[in-house]
Amino acid sequence: MDEEKIEDIEVRLLLEALYRRYHYDFRNYAQASIRRRLRQARERLGLTSFSAMQDKLLHDPAAAAKVLRFMTVQVSDFFRDPTYFRAIRERVIPHLKTYPSLKVWVAGCSAGEEVHSLAILFREEGLEERTLFYATDINQEALEAAGRGIYSLDRLQAFTENYRAAGGTSSLSDYYTTGYGGAVFDKTLRDRVLFSDHSLVTDAVFSEVHLISCRNVMIYFDRALQDRAVRLFRDSLIRNGFLGLGSKETLRFSEHADAFSEYVREEKIYQRRQG
Repeated sequence: MDEEKIEDIEVRLLLEALYRRYHYDFRNYAQASIRRRLRQARERLGLTSFSAMQDKLLHDPAAAAKVLRFMTVQVSDFFRDPTYFRAIRERVIPHLKTYPSLKVWVAGCSAGEEVHSLAILFREEGLEERTLFYATDINQEALEAAGRGIYSLDRLQAFTENYRAAGGTSSLSDYYTTGYGGAVFDKTLRDRVLFSDHSLVTDAVFSEVHLISCRNVMIYFDRALQDRAVRLFRDSLIRNGFLGLGSKETLRFSEHADAFSEYVREEKIYQRRQG
């Protein structure tokens, strides 16, 4: 048996161990992406094989937490892809304003950039006080960072440019203070945010919501897992609710695509059908 086949067995056993020991299920993620991240984690841990890594994970929860940081990509920005947020503001918000109360789910919230962006947008559109935001992720450290709302100063220029391009009606600086080498975003932006551990891979319907934003998460899933996530979104949305995906994601090949219609095609915003 050649080395590549042996490594393939090792990786599958490692992912099985991670699932059985810690209930994080990456077994059906796109394998090329997972293997690349596992190699990075193995190098960081100073291990020579995936078998050694499996042994380490099973007996050392601290090592497992380090590996999870590699497995769950935490890359985002405030108002990332500004045209997406402009479409939410101009096309989706007018519809949401017809409801007396709202629930918004940011699935795969990373370190909180997107949920803060939506909280700012909803505040500017007069909807914040009647909206409850759910921000979920499988990475506990990311959730804790999101709850703190502190970001490095060198990211502020990009944040500000995105905010303007997304149709911001104020100045982003109105929403944060600086100190101790970071930008601390107004804690009131998080007053109506519930941060929670939730996995699209293993967990059930989260809540009945009006808008789901899950961007650049499903690109790491294989087809079966993508279908599971889309079914979860379908079952979580109210009729006529909205789903926003990342620029490289689509419902086109999902077995649940018929449950949605394209609402803003170019921004990958879909609407849950009535039926």
